[in-house]
Amino acid sequence: MKSSSTHLLLLSLFLLLNYATEAAPTYASDVCTGDSYYRPNTTYATNLRLLLSSLVSNVTLHGGFYLTNISLGNPGEVKGLFLCRGDVTPAVCQDCVAAAAENITHRCTNQTEAIIWYDECLLRYTNLTYFNHIVPSITLENVQSVPDSDASRFNDLLGSTLNGVVQEAVNSLSGNMFATKEANFTSSIKLYTLAQCTPDLSSFDCNMCLTGAITPLGNGKRGARNLLPSCNLRYELYPFYNVSAVSTNPRLPPPSSGKSSISIIVAIIVPIVVVVVLFIVGICFLRKRASKKYNTFVQDSIPDDLTDVESLQFDLATVEAATKGFSDENKIGQGGFGVVFKGVLPNGQEIAVKRLSVTSLQGAVEFRNEAALVAKLQHRNLVRLLGFCLEGREKILIYEYVPNKSLDHFLFDPVKQRELNWSTRYRIIDGIARGILYLHEDSQLRIIHRDLKASNILLDENMNPKISDFGMAKIFQPDQAQVNTGRIVGTYGYMSPEYAMRGQFSVKSDVFSFGVLVLEIVSGKKKTDFYQSNGVDDLLKHAWKNWTEKTPLEFLDPTLRGSYSRNEVNRCIHIGLLCVQENPSDRPSMATITLMLNSYSVTMSMPQQPASFLRARSPLNRLNQGLDSDQSTADRSTTCSIPWSVNEVSITEVYPR
Repeated sequence: MKSSSTHLLLLSLFLLLNYATEAAPTYASDVCTGDSYYRPNTTYATNLRLLLSSLVSNVTLHGGFYLTNISLGNPGEVKGLFLCRGDVTPAVCQDCVAAAAENITHRCTNQTEAIIWYDECLLRYTNLTYFNHIVPSITLENVQSVPDSDASRFNDLLGSTLNGVVQEAVNSLSGNMFATKEANFTSSIKLYTLAQCTPDLSSFDCNMCLTGAITPLGNGKRGARNLLPSCNLRYELYPFYNVSAVSTNPRLPPPSSGKSSISIIVAIIVPIVVVVVLFIVGICFLRKRASKKYNTFVQDSIPDDLTDVESLQFDLATVEAATKGFSDENKIGQGGFGVVFKGVLPNGQEIAVKRLSVTSLQGAVEFRNEAALVAKLQHRNLVRLLGFCLEGREKILIYEYVPNKSLDHFLFDPVKQRELNWSTRYRIIDGIARGILYLHEDSQLRIIHRDLKASNILLDENMNPKISDFGMAKIFQPDQAQVNTGRIVGTYGYMSPEYAMRGQFSVKSDVFSFGVLVLEIVSGKKKTDFYQSNGVDDLLKHAWKNWTEKTPLEFLDPTLRGSYSRNEVNRCIHIGLLCVQENPSDRPSMATITLMLNSYSVTMSMPQQPASFLRARSPLNRLNQGLDSDQSTADRSTTCSIPWSVNEVSITEVYPR
């Protein structure tokens, strides 16, 4: 009797401790999207309180996912949802949603849109009539990396396992779009992966969301995750989910007796088989049609001399010989994409060799096709891609060599900037504009660069500008004028607000970046030089202040004060301010800009105050709150300072004409 009482006491204590553990959800991150605010004691504020209360109260009724809206009064409608991790218990889900509902209003005070992530759940709300499923996104990484000796094998295993768990989540028979997958890394260490979408997504949208979530992962870290509004993907080298609660196979009901058991099994299996067959037939039909469309596009858009991709391919031995075995003495640059080396071909031609990181999870076929597309670009103000090398795990791009390095090497150096007199700067501005115009309107493909900045403008022997770093091309439908993306790449300060905050990009995103670049060239100062000063905290605000006070020449680089064209300086500042306006439709096209630069007869509208965004917060600092040292932390890339981007590679978007 005493033993039974002791067991009962221990069991009660275990359950109590287990409940206490489950009742403490782990905060991961949050994003207060947009710059729209609501006033306290308004209809929207009331509706938001009702919405959050409704989400909390509906956990037990709807399980791990619930979407609803409150629209008492007009305007003021608010829409919201929660999603709990597929392996957690109802009690954990309830506690997590309750914590999220309370915490989100403190972290995103009076903002009309917000998302908060915990390890066990996510919760979001918006004042829009629809949910954006792919932006923003946040990548968190473990501070520790896999040993270099194991990195190659680990990345191979990670790539295949992540792709596998994504497909299992997309095609989950239960319909909850949740899956976990394990793989043996060593005899004693396992790789644990998890993928999940909100059940309101279609299989296609879930696949797109999770496939995009794979891209930032795979940097050799021992663990990482990508959090998006409607899906999330994570891997670790320890079981971060309840392994015993997940099952890789759907459970059939236990047999009762004879014919009844057989009937139940047949009733379950037959519909599944029919659905699978129809799904396979549908996929085959769609792939055949898509292949036909893609082949038609390739035949119509790629010139005959480029249809043979092999003509662009260099063998690895040639590249190694040209760069002296990728020696350090030939290294001329390094970034998140990999390393750039100078090389010399046997015929004496100098080349720049960009050796992409081996952690890239991009497929070989996609790499070859996209390299062929980028090689089509031919313009005097673009760096020319000569070819590529694809052997084993090596993915290498070969560019023409430009001797004078990049614009920032001169512009932001107190000594070298004196080599850039005004006429040279004006020529550089005009050349950059012509290069972007070619990308936007004059090439056979419509290209959105997405990472225009001084370090991506190379200078030839005559100081003529050449736009570089196009990255890998993506093909979109020709009728798309604006695209939403979850892969927000680029450099904070040059990004347009609609792109940085919502992932919306168009040709006007490049116009914004061009405007920032123009103001930097005129002033000789970086976009970030003013952040720590008193009174003025931004280069754009500094330009606007001089413009409104009718002292634009005070914005000019002091080293140019002895020799410059007053009209050209005023015109460049005017154009720069027009380009950085907040509303994309207010920004001029590149065709108009080139006309403004080369004709004084063009009437220029008055600019509105420059866009200002992400100024009141330090998102990277907020991103790290609540994370222990052994947990995942945000990558602190200087190239992408916004919280949902860690990739340093420029990504080019291609629109076939």
